[in-house]
Amino acid sequence: MEYRIYCDESVKDGKFFSNFYGGVLVRSSDLRRVEKAINAVCDEHHFNNEIKWQKVTANYLNKYIALMDTFFDLMDAGLLKVRIMFTQNANRPLNLSDEQLQNEYFILYYHFFQHAFGLPYSNDSGRPVYVRAYFDYLPDTLPKRQAFKEYIKGLQTKPEFRLAHIKFRKDDITEIDSKAHRLLQLLDVVLGSMAFRLNDKHLEKPDGARYRGKRTIAKEKLYKHINARIQRLLPAFNCGCSTGLRGGGLENRWLHAYRHWLFVPNAKEVDTTKYKK
Repeated sequence: MEYRIYCDESVKDGKFFSNFYGGVLVRSSDLRRVEKAINAVCDEHHFNNEIKWQKVTANYLNKYIALMDTFFDLMDAGLLKVRIMFTQNANRPLNLSDEQLQNEYFILYYHFFQHAFGLPYSNDSGRPVYVRAYFDYLPDTLPKRQAFKEYIKGLQTKPEFRLAHIKFRKDDITEIDSKAHRLLQLLDVVLGSMAFRLNDKHLEKPDGARYRGKRTIAKEKLYKHINARIQRLLPAFNCGCSTGLRGGGLENRWLHAYRHWLFVPNAKEVDTTKYKK
């Protein structure tokens, strides 16, 4: 058994929320079925170019809705898991070293990968499960990227990962081009929609205009459709909060098809001027 985890990031510095990270997990045994379903809807709606949140327009709205319906149908069927993590600007971290500040991007990415999917709760078979990690191209120097991948590989030495027999091979931790991976592209749409809504982009108007642009309205409609699909998986879902355990145990961090994580630093001060009015 293998897990394939495709990861992406978006919006480093938003108005209210920042540091958006996302991941989609598929089991190796389900990959062919997942890819077949996604390729079918893409062919039906003539998606020959890259699928991206930034490409959503009024003319393409119904096609993007169809894509998202397929994506969430696969989650509903237990074939995919999606996780989103972000920070809130009002939570200002304290006591960070220069090294931590310089490596914030990779440190947050590491925490996301380590915790978001609940991997230590995913395997009670006693047999090893190998994880293939695919990151959209990492925007930093080669030494930092290599060090990050070594940290990801090192997760297998942590007690909770050892007990669950979760293993990583060096060659299975790699960077990929999102243009060649539709799962990563569909994740980009969900990730972008959350950054859009949480940072109140749906309220923006062009300079000097009385009304919002058609593209902004189309994106809001797509966000609302995505939110409605999440509500079917997680009733009373709140996009700006961490998804709780919902009456279950820690294993729900793995079992849930979709989860959000509002990352809050242990040592912080709250800047109330950064909250939404």
